[in-house]
Amino acid sequence: MRAIETITGRVSVLNRDDIDTDQIIPKQFLKRVERTGFGEFLFYDWAKEPGWELPRNPILVAGRNFGCGSSREHAPWALEDYGFQAVVAPSFGDIFRNNCTKIGLLPIALDADACAAVAQAREAQVDLREQEVRWPGGSARFEIDPETKHRLLNGLDDIALTLAQADAIESFEHDRERSGPVTTAL
Repeated sequence: MRAIETITGRVSVLNRDDIDTDQIIPKQFLKRVERTGFGEFLFYDWAKEPGWELPRNPILVAGRNFGCGSSREHAPWALEDYGFQAVVAPSFGDIFRNNCTKIGLLPIALDADACAAVAQAREAQVDLREQEVRWPGGSARFEIDPETKHRLLNGLDDIALTLAQADAIESFEHDRERSGPVTTAL
């Protein structure tokens, strides 16, 4: 997982509330186990609508309750594969938000007015260390769990966190080694 400190660039806007994970990546595309190749199917049904356009920018601004619905990990995978590095919305589905942070996609909850201002500006900078989103003419602070922030700033996924404890794991295993079979009295 890549480390995140700042994300700067153009903003794509999807001004819809209650976008569920089946809309983000429909079920018929969930047959793979690898995390790549899902971007081409992002918002697959909506992409067929006349006038649909969702530019590949680093930041997506969406409506409230983004990522609600089922707990499919493929939804953040598809967003990341499409090119998004951060999603800004007034609120997120809890499981979706957690799945995002596990792969290095940054979900940022801002109030509706700040989301609208970022959308209108069409460009922004996300500063994770300072917990601030900046855009021409404004800025807003966001909250993030300190442990999640540490993981994202340092590019630590679950495997990297486990490997960081390799010495403690080895010591634990060594302390419990026994020679010969282990038997118990009946």
